[in-house]
Amino acid sequence: MNSYILAIDQGTTSTRAIIFDKNSQVVAVASEEIKQYYPKPGWVEQDANEIWISVLTVLARALIDANIKANQISAIGITNQRETSVIWEKETGNPVYHAIVWQSRQTQDICNTLKDRGLESMIKEKTGLVIDPYFSASKIRWILDHIPNGQKMAEDNKLSFGTIDSWLLYKLTGGTHKTDVTNASRTMLYNINSLTWDQDILQALNIPKSILPEVCSSSEIYGYTKPYHFYGEEIPISGIAGDQQAALFGQTCFEDGAVKNTYGTGCFMLMNTGNQPVQSKNGLLTTIAWKIHDKVTYALEGSVFVAGSSVQWLRDGLEIIKQAKETEPLSLELEDNEGVYIVPAFVGLGTPYWDSEAKGAIFGLTRGTNKKHFARSILESICYQSMDVLNAMQKDAKLPIKSFKVDGGAIVNNFLMQFQSDIINIDVNRPKITETTALGAAYLAGLAVGYWKDLEEIKASWHLDKTFVPHMSKADREKNIKGWQTAVKATIAYKPNQS
Repeated sequence: MNSYILAIDQGTTSTRAIIFDKNSQVVAVASEEIKQYYPKPGWVEQDANEIWISVLTVLARALIDANIKANQISAIGITNQRETSVIWEKETGNPVYHAIVWQSRQTQDICNTLKDRGLESMIKEKTGLVIDPYFSASKIRWILDHIPNGQKMAEDNKLSFGTIDSWLLYKLTGGTHKTDVTNASRTMLYNINSLTWDQDILQALNIPKSILPEVCSSSEIYGYTKPYHFYGEEIPISGIAGDQQAALFGQTCFEDGAVKNTYGTGCFMLMNTGNQPVQSKNGLLTTIAWKIHDKVTYALEGSVFVAGSSVQWLRDGLEIIKQAKETEPLSLELEDNEGVYIVPAFVGLGTPYWDSEAKGAIFGLTRGTNKKHFARSILESICYQSMDVLNAMQKDAKLPIKSFKVDGGAIVNNFLMQFQSDIINIDVNRPKITETTALGAAYLAGLAVGYWKDLEEIKASWHLDKTFVPHMSKADREKNIKGWQTAVKATIAYKPNQS
């Protein structure tokens, strides 16, 4: 009887269950959308019980669709939207408040207070992160402040905190309270050097350690599913990683200097930096990539805020295309961008500029400019922004780029991938299986139970779809990059509301 690995991919907008076979092939996919709540401007919340029910729904549907019995599942891996925070009652298992989503800015005041207290360099040194509402720490403090007797309940050991992986593990196993190092490293409470919850930061935020989960490696048996969830079967849950780290693992970026870039609404780029954390001087985050047995691998991470969402702007805002895929043929009708640059700073500029005041800008318009230029300039902007992140990584890590692998919805666009290769002057590798996040969780789970023997066997099951090789001349590359850098400088300089 064939056996399989099941991955739960709990994302920001949907929950998916994906079943993989030994050759890393997708056997079944089931998906369910997740509702977002916006109680006030800038606040983003979700109902943790709704997330849990969506998981049960997709698990059942994936097994039924694939006609696979529960006893054919060798292990379960979990990958999740990172930083999103849930607090629940230990006795009842009921959440005390909505899950606060990573995107939410409702804890800005708490973060401002921490900065005013001069804690920024201490926190960055210990956690690799900057003080920001993005991370879990301020969300915990906010929930404890906004529920009746929150602080007292926490101090009386009546509450549990978890990121989404912890919450799902708790529900599936009927009480196990654990997380893995990748998710712990995104809470802003975990010391990535000593691999412990940091007492100084907990004290600064007045968060009792008793509410935090036990931190484990990314590949081990954390617990077994309750028999009533899987037709009487107790299946090991044996792989956990936050979504971006799971994608790095799913792309088999096991060597120092291996990079993956996810092209979605924004871009998330991670570089494997080996067994030592690299403190960034160029606006990147230092994070844990994974831990297997006793070996910890670290990564540098950078974000492009606006990537795929700029193509949506062409479609929904400007209405110059009907479908995203039209951007490819339109772009190919031009030899080059003819001096037109779009800097899509719709929500400010991210790595390495960190200018939250910047607004989007278009340069080089002439009477001959048309929708082809807009399509091409938008796709090029995604590649330039990714180049900026990659350059910051190379400055910090001082490592040669071993490989550059891509995933996410936009990688089907061949023009985008070719221009990315041209502009960074590195081969860009697109995998056959694009479900790299779920695949990473599956690999980690399978490794722990011997489904895959070792990293070499996993590497052998990763399949290449296409390599895009740079063919732009050095002169053209330099001219294009100079044009982009000039456009970014002008964008940053343009502050109409400042005297």
